[in-house]
Amino acid sequence: MSTPPARPRASLLLLAYLAFVSLGLPDGLLGVGWPSIRDDFGVPTEAVGWVITTGTIGYLTSSVLAGFTLARIGVGALLAGSTVLASLALTGYSLSPALVVLVACALLLGLGSGAIDSGLNAYAAGAFGPRHMNWMHAFFGLGVAIGPLIMTAVLSAGLAWRWGYGIVAAAQLILATAFALTVRAWQRGALSSADADTAGAGASSVRVPVRDTLRLPAVWSGTLAFALYVAIEVSAGLWAFLLLTEGRGLSAAVAGGCVSAYWGSLFVGRVVQGVVAERLGAGLVLRLSLVGMVVGAALIAVPGPAALAVLGLVVVGFAAAPVFPLLTLTTAERVGAAHADRAIGLQIGAAGIGAALVPAGLGVLIGNTSVQVLGSALLALALGLLLLHEWGARRPAAGSPVSVLPAQPAAPDQTSGPVRPVVDGR
Repeated sequence: MSTPPARPRASLLLLAYLAFVSLGLPDGLLGVGWPSIRDDFGVPTEAVGWVITTGTIGYLTSSVLAGFTLARIGVGALLAGSTVLASLALTGYSLSPALVVLVACALLLGLGSGAIDSGLNAYAAGAFGPRHMNWMHAFFGLGVAIGPLIMTAVLSAGLAWRWGYGIVAAAQLILATAFALTVRAWQRGALSSADADTAGAGASSVRVPVRDTLRLPAVWSGTLAFALYVAIEVSAGLWAFLLLTEGRGLSAAVAGGCVSAYWGSLFVGRVVQGVVAERLGAGLVLRLSLVGMVVGAALIAVPGPAALAVLGLVVVGFAAAPVFPLLTLTTAERVGAAHADRAIGLQIGAAGIGAALVPAGLGVLIGNTSVQVLGSALLALALGLLLLHEWGARRPAAGSPVSVLPAQPAAPDQTSGPVRPVVDGR
């Protein structure tokens, strides 16, 4: 068994929380600001697809690459540089003279955001326990909630939509400065975590070839699990309003409140279950959560009153809350700690694919059948995720890598990131 991670420094923990708030802010800005952006540039409503698609491409690219380069440049430098890039992209949003410039800035924002997401998840998987891992992800939801408030306040004050992006760009620049000033602190924290793992596992730090990572079945099953999970989370939030109004007869106002309750249950679940997972263990809470998602999806799928579907949504949200952070936290147990950073990068990239493709595909399915198919689709995805996890849990934990590259010793104040030792998590 791996030893629990050392207590993280309060300053780094606060920065991690703020970084996840910053990841959610741009998502919240676009929804409220797009009508004004559309009118300003004289483009059709569907042109937002170019912004979203380009941003997703950048996000997927950088999240995967970050996992494969983290050990070379160090997490502190990665976070500082990526946050600067995000700040520059948001500044570009605020100054864009045409849609084509905005789309280019969306690519830069995706590149910065993907690296922040992947880098912080990889760091937290080794340095944070279940509670802080869950709370860090809960702060992403807080950022998504704050973004619309910022843009609404800007527009209500009679200012242009550009001010909303300018405000968030300034906040990102302040955060980037904080990351730059704490590069060595992030490195020391990562090295302390690696030392703790080495003491617990009795293994030495190694560097392994990329091909060894890509050969592991656990890497690809974990990658698929992330795609399935995020597909469920996003699909439920995206199509629940349509189900409750057209499928179950609720008014728009009530249905909107129910969708908010779904996202609220996700936030509350991460706060509450972070503490529970620290006491009962990540493995048990993860398994119970996956079963809970199946139960919630079944409640949505069963034909009945609207209250039953609403209950199912809340159950899905609360049960799903710790799944993403705990799957990230236990990555080293499944693939071996020497492969963990790369695996996490692939997992974050797969999450982006699941969030983009599956909800869109469900939209096509709903359009050609009925919105009632949503519950059955969510149930099938939840069952698939549960079975995939159980299959992976019955496989032996990844052992020591076959091929080992010479590891270069690094002083605690250097910026090259550590490679954690193999940990036997069973």
